[in-house]
Amino acid sequence: MNSYEEVSIVIVSYRSKKKIINFLKKIYQYKKIIIIENSDDLTIGFEINKIYENVEVYNTNNIGYGCSANYARNKINTEYFFLFNPDLQDIDDKLIEKFLIQAKKLNNNFSCLGPRYDNISEKTLKQSDFSKEIGYVNAISGAAMFFNTKVFDKIGRFDENIFLYFEETDYCKRGRKINLNSFQLNKIKIRHDVGTAVEYIDENEKIKIKLLYSWHFIWSKYYFYKKHYGLIFSLIYFSPILVRSMIKILISKMFKNYSNEEKYKNRIDGLISSIKGLKSFKRIE
Repeated sequence: MNSYEEVSIVIVSYRSKKKIINFLKKIYQYKKIIIIENSDDLTIGFEINKIYENVEVYNTNNIGYGCSANYARNKINTEYFFLFNPDLQDIDDKLIEKFLIQAKKLNNNFSCLGPRYDNISEKTLKQSDFSKEIGYVNAISGAAMFFNTKVFDKIGRFDENIFLYFEETDYCKRGRKINLNSFQLNKIKIRHDVGTAVEYIDENEKIKIKLLYSWHFIWSKYYFYKKHYGLIFSLIYFSPILVRSMIKILISKMFKNYSNEEKYKNRIDGLISSIKGLKSFKRIE
């Protein structure tokens, strides 16, 4: 069994040059490594290829996480691929080999496999029973997802209407509908330094991007619920969220907490845009 030949590596990033270069140190020997860079900064690819000539770097017009993964899939001819965020720790060839072994044990009867995260609360990711070597989960975090390429295609790849958030949840749910479940490998622990990948120009840009995260999270959440549970249920479910956000805006204004006010304004705007059926269009200005 040779994971170097059977598994392609895909990294989706947005201005994460330092993180990527560090990430590649332990996996550079893989035959197929693809980086989808969601910015127009061509120097990122140039700097990476000065160190790692075998790595393919493609710049896109900020098309989003799922769409970037689908784009990379079109350039893959291996049986498996591993999709990563660049802000992960503890990734190496031995870890990837363990995923390949488990995939073959399952006879490729899964939608995707993922690791256990040792620095994220169990409640956040609804992690499985840690006493078991491998456990069923509703969804795998998009930070690290191991796929059989044919199964990925069979399920329908990622929904490209989603720019950010819930693309992995949607994929796993579609997999369950055709009896392809997602599993967590509990003996494999990695660290995800959430939100540390982007190399911000300044503090002002950091604030703007954080607000965008808030907008896209609620847009994608409503889109996911409407897609899988219907319009009526979604409107009932999200109405209290809308009301609470409005109340928090009023409270923020009273106490002159302008950053909080902007956060909840973005949340309301994202939710209303999703309810109206508008595309997930919002980007940094």
